[in-house]
Amino acid sequence: MSMQEKLKTIRLRYEELAALMSAGNLSGGEFTKLSVEYAELSPVVEVFDELSAVLAEKADLQEMLEDSEMKDMAAEEIRALDARIPELERQVRLVLIPKDEADAKNAILEIRAGTGGDEAALFAADLCGMYKGYAAKMGWRFQIVEASENDIGGYREVVAEVSGTNVFSKLKFESGVHRVQRVPKTETQGRVHTSAATVAVLPEAEEVDVKIDTARDLRIDTYRSQGAGGQHVNTTDSAVRITHLPTGVVVEMQEARSQHKNRDKAMKVLRTRLYDLQRQKLADERASDRKSQVGSGDRSERIRTYNFPQGRLTDHRINLTLYRLDEVVAGQALDEVIDALIAEDQAAALINLDS
Repeated sequence: MSMQEKLKTIRLRYEELAALMSAGNLSGGEFTKLSVEYAELSPVVEVFDELSAVLAEKADLQEMLEDSEMKDMAAEEIRALDARIPELERQVRLVLIPKDEADAKNAILEIRAGTGGDEAALFAADLCGMYKGYAAKMGWRFQIVEASENDIGGYREVVAEVSGTNVFSKLKFESGVHRVQRVPKTETQGRVHTSAATVAVLPEAEEVDVKIDTARDLRIDTYRSQGAGGQHVNTTDSAVRITHLPTGVVVEMQEARSQHKNRDKAMKVLRTRLYDLQRQKLADERASDRKSQVGSGDRSERIRTYNFPQGRLTDHRINLTLYRLDEVVAGQALDEVIDALIAEDQAAALINLDS
């Protein structure tokens, strides 16, 4: 289907939705469903209408070129319109790109230390700090829901909930293996070591996204928390382990002192991981033999290197190098990397749209 045919189909559906909603004979649920679709189509129709108006104005001006008194003015205005048209055409193509339904969702961020022992755990803590700083810059809420620390302030594993506007759309390309090259704090001879941590960014699922039969699908175990907590740790079975029997997915939570709170947090993470499994399965079915321009999102794929001796960050998926490593790790310049990844993804989507 050509772009013009797609736009014509969208315009007809847009007008049909407007007529259905104004008829006044819909139930509350039906009206809500149609209004959501109407809102999603509105940006497409608006930018198409703007482009159509500019093209119509240009056609009128071209007729004025035959008038000797008006042709200079008409030619100048045509040049101004010609400068606007390519960007409007690009905007039309961008709004036609199929939307990821998860883009507007909050995210569950999971960071795990990889190869490198204590240094990898320290790097995992640095990554957690980077995302916390970026979340603050974006006006998002960043909350650690589970963490396993080592003895020197690093994280063997940390899980955080990031909530705000369009969180997943910004963070989704962060999934993968992050590699660091630096002299560890524990290194006495000044040698540069290479360590790694794995990041997984999952769209936070709501109850409507994943159907779970709590009676048949779950095994819930409680046990005493391990680690800090004083007397409370030894006297209360507050930690929770939930196993989703159909898939084997296991979530453990012991951060809160309340068993009820740990169970709620564990269910939230479980729903999110199951939702991610569903999305991955659907993506594999749609494009089993094709990888995105910015990588497959596979968490075994090395995506980025943080070279501290040279102050250099390199994203290997788009061959982007920045010599502002301290600002990136603080979260203040991470948006430059993320925006470049989004632009690359949009460029690839435009190619697919035109093919």
